[in-house]
Amino acid sequence: MQRRHFLGACALLLATGWLVGCASPHYLQLDPRRTADVPRIGNGQSVTVTAVDGRDSEVIGTRTGSAMSTAVITADARQLVPRLQAEAERAVREMGFTPTTERAEGRPSLTLTLDHLDYARGESRPIVEEALLEAVLIAEAVNGGTTYTGTYTSRRTQGYAIRPDQEANTRMVNELLSDGLDRAFRDPELGRLLAR
Repeated sequence: MQRRHFLGACALLLATGWLVGCASPHYLQLDPRRTADVPRIGNGQSVTVTAVDGRDSEVIGTRTGSAMSTAVITADARQLVPRLQAEAERAVREMGFTPTTERAEGRPSLTLTLDHLDYARGESRPIVEEALLEAVLIAEAVNGGTTYTGTYTSRRTQGYAIRPDQEANTRMVNELLSDGLDRAFRDPELGRLLAR
């Protein structure tokens, strides 16, 4: 009888642990990287580079897909924006410019804004569920009174039988944002305006 109670208590603890694990929030430590080549068009001119977070919330979705869930997925701007800043500066440097964070009148500037980052639940099929991810980056180049604004949207649909853990979610969102960076800095109009 005691053994049965012991086994029942163990099963309850395991089930509780599993539920808590499923309901636990994910705080993603993101490190997106651009991999696409950029056009080399500058001659060492200084360009003011700024990365900003334009989202309404750092919460990008929930692990269950329910808006009421406590199992939120968060992308912390304090950790993510410096990574976007570093990638934007690297891209500008590889374009042949000299990136700086200081503003000066008449100096060309490039502002990279994370406008949208979303993690939603897609269709559910037998055994397989889907995660729908979307990121929107906006790059604004300004030079001599002329402005060029590009909007770059990356989407990903990921099927899974077992709900992704924090490591898997981090990898998926990093890949999504890396694709957005590639799309933005492959745009030749950005470099052309900065070099004008």
